[in-house]
Amino acid sequence: MNNYIIKMSTGIAISVVLTLILLFAFSIILAYTNTSEATIVPVIIGITGISILSGSSIATSKIKKRGIVNGMIVGGIYIFMLYLISSILSEQFSLNMYSIIMMVIGIIAGAIGGIVGVNLK
Repeated sequence: MNNYIIKMSTGIAISVVLTLILLFAFSIILAYTNTSEATIVPVIIGITGISILSGSSIATSKIKKRGIVNGMIVGGIYIFMLYLISSILSEQFSLNMYSIIMMVIGIIAGAIGGIVGVNLK
């Protein structure tokens, strides 16, 4: 059980670190180019999905069983942590359609990453 928690935590940590790196790169692009601010939401959703998919793939490649469930757990915990931190840091935090889309994408990306991870050799 303890080994399972370490592997799942590693997947979540990889997702968070990858998100931070990709968001930093995107912020540089936004600052130094004429990229429209309309691209912010789709890019953030894409970065979140890619990060969760990567983290859940890595976690489930080490666990080697129940890829969909474990991937969904990685995605769900990541999204829960994201919204917990957002609600603490922002006075204007609320659940809206964008939040629901992020939750669904997080769980689906986790499930897909879990499937991929379990099937990696």
